[in-house]
Amino acid sequence: MPKVTLIARLSDGLPLTASMADEKDAYAKELETYERQAKKLVRSLATSQTGNPPSQQDEYVTVESGPYFCFHYVLASGVCILTLTERAYPKRLAFDYLDELRKEFFQVYGNQVQSATRPYEFIRFDTFIQKTKKVYNDSKTQRNLQKLNSELKDVHSIMTKNINEVISRGERLENVAQKSTRLAQESKRYAAQAKHANRMRVVRQYAPIGIVVIVVAMVWELSPFGFCFRRARLG
Repeated sequence: MPKVTLIARLSDGLPLTASMADEKDAYAKELETYERQAKKLVRSLATSQTGNPPSQQDEYVTVESGPYFCFHYVLASGVCILTLTERAYPKRLAFDYLDELRKEFFQVYGNQVQSATRPYEFIRFDTFIQKTKKVYNDSKTQRNLQKLNSELKDVHSIMTKNINEVISRGERLENVAQKSTRLAQESKRYAAQAKHANRMRVVRQYAPIGIVVIVVAMVWELSPFGFCFRRARLG
């Protein structure tokens, strides 16, 4: 059954809505760790997607995390829809669950995703998540068994990855991005310093000449020759 569900924007990892683990769940304490891991996973995915245009085809990925649980996520139109299930839970049902969330979420909030500014701005969507989660809780219901025996629409391939692989890659890319930012800032500082140094060089080069010209002008103005010249000009 789906334990944790998170929907986030890929451009910056902003969580848009979520449904966390039930406090009465037998794995409640362990799931707190997985909730933190889910957010870290989304941030890594966001870092990996930075600068890349959204894929035209939805991506379906399973990420193994420990011996008992795994994450499943769908990347669609710049959004990550992710859930955590037990390993024994059928992948096809997990992705069918995510597909239902994806369709409803984009129908209701699709045109507001890019303008969202606050974390969990669409938390009201949790009502739909809870309702859908109940439908998928038991993989052995008649409805879910029928789904398992039918084709899962739009899923061309399900990739399987390891949680450490995904998060480590995201962290490496984040470090590269931070270094690039620092280099860009240092380049700007260097350019500003070089510009200032060039101005000071010009000042040092021409300031003495300017001072000499001013002194000569003042001496001329105060001298008898200057006085006579002014009188002749006025007369």
